[in-house]
Amino acid sequence: MKKSDASQDQPASELISNRIAELGDWRGESLARMRRLIKETDPDVVEEWKWMGTPVWSHDGIICTGESYKDKVKLTFMKGASLQDPARLFNSSLDGNARRALDIFEGEEVDESAFKALILEAIALNSSGKVKAPKKAKS
Repeated sequence: MKKSDASQDQPASELISNRIAELGDWRGESLARMRRLIKETDPDVVEEWKWMGTPVWSHDGIICTGESYKDKVKLTFMKGASLQDPARLFNSSLDGNARRALDIFEGEEVDESAFKALILEAIALNSSGKVKAPKKAKS
């Protein structure tokens, strides 16, 4: 089987570090900060590189993905609709049945303890193998 991408030979952690360096602006700094928080919260987290260049953090299943766009960094929690979010960090993809996302714009700081709580809850949900019914979005 022919490898279509030279990046397949590199470890995911290296590819993620390269992406952060390539961004070279506030988006790289933001993605690096969120990555650090994820790894502090779960030293056993698995870093993956999926879907043609998306950083992914997993523990018994995907916790979240980290994408960068022109105007934001987006962290998408695959089972976010089943997570409690008392600090209301989720501000995107609120209408879906499964995913919830956190869009971070230039100059914004994410509450570290609230973010770490979401990571821990996502890991617990993945480890339990259960998905709770999604909460209805408030109007």
